[in-house]
Amino acid sequence: MLDTYTAIIAAVIAVILVGFAKGGFSGLGALATPIMALAMPPVAAAAVLLPILIVQDAISLWSFRGSWNRRIIAWMLPGAIIGVAIGWIMAAKLTVPIILATLGAITLGFGLWRVWVERRGDVPASNSPEWLGLFFGTATGFTSQIAHAGGPPFQMWVAPKKLPHTEYVGTNVLLFAVLNWIKVPAYWQLGQFHEGTLWTSAALIPIAIASTLAGIWLVKRINGPLFYKIINWLMILLGARLLWAGIFGGD
Repeated sequence: MLDTYTAIIAAVIAVILVGFAKGGFSGLGALATPIMALAMPPVAAAAVLLPILIVQDAISLWSFRGSWNRRIIAWMLPGAIIGVAIGWIMAAKLTVPIILATLGAITLGFGLWRVWVERRGDVPASNSPEWLGLFFGTATGFTSQIAHAGGPPFQMWVAPKKLPHTEYVGTNVLLFAVLNWIKVPAYWQLGQFHEGTLWTSAALIPIAIASTLAGIWLVKRINGPLFYKIINWLMILLGARLLWAGIFGGD
């Protein structure tokens, strides 16, 4: 499938971004499908990425083992499973650009709001009701199933809680590791896995492993306040990119 220089470059960049996302820079992974879609159909891009995500999940789970928030997982995971099911059912009715544009607009707005609020001074951690995790979990599962873009809804609910940054990363890793395995039957039933996509995934695995390890190494050496500043700006950048991809990227 990587039969042109453009396709190869797009795939390598996308896998590196996902690797850094799995290493702890949550949200960057949402850019992977739009970038790969510059060189191949979005459905094929998502199918190529899923096996890579599963390999990267295994590395991140080991690196952040035990560093996760049980209450956040308990609230978000049931909703995320529901979201994957909704995305599976609606796969033939929704276009990826619509999903990306909507997600991008919400993410961009939320990221700008967070930067503005935190510039006003020390902002206390969010005390939003825990049941909202079910709602954001559903949004996470849905956008993850459609375009591997579940990071922004997760960030919107979890980032304002200001967890220790390794706990934030570990929670993200565990949730998406479970979700990615749940997505496998859906992708298989929809016919998105075939010899071409699987061989392409296999060829990109070494880059996936190296970029994940690099992301883990870097995120463990960043202090908490700086980490969340980076997350807020990543939300702004990826929100703008998703919005652009949704409006101008085509089907």
